[in-house]
Amino acid sequence: MTDTRVRAYRIISALAAVAAATVTVAVVHDTQSVAVAGESCAATVDLALPEEAGQVRLRVLNGTRTAGLAERVSADFANRGFVTQRPAKSKSKVDQVAVIEFGPESVGAAQWIRAFFLGQAEPRFDPARTTDVIDVVIGGRYRQLATQTEVNQSLAQLGEPALPPGTCASS
Repeated sequence: MTDTRVRAYRIISALAAVAAATVTVAVVHDTQSVAVAGESCAATVDLALPEEAGQVRLRVLNGTRTAGLAERVSADFANRGFVTQRPAKSKSKVDQVAVIEFGPESVGAAQWIRAFFLGQAEPRFDPARTTDVIDVVIGGRYRQLATQTEVNQSLAQLGEPALPPGTCASS
């Protein structure tokens, strides 16, 4: 063999040794405690959007000082085919358009309800919630529910429902 070939083999061997050492150090000093794929689930959630409004159960709460607001919004949802429970007054005042409170059984449905507020309602996920009823707390910045065309456009902008942190999608 020529000196040039010997020198090339030595350089390639040295580079391979450095690469192996770098990989070994990276694996040994890895600080990631749990692999992403093996992340544990606090709750299994339903991301599916409902087929029809009758599959969604709502309770509208008035988070403002405007009398009768929850009743009006609840009637609007009922007129659109949603199953509504008796409206009530919220314990806290809300200064935004609305707050949507939901649990694992209604993640997809909550995304649909958010579209009725053109994505301006704040979603609040509670993994301990055991019911499929979605609470809609109407706030001081609420004006009206979106039209069906606006809801469709808002759904397209919002995209698919995302998994809340620490949850897994149901099969």
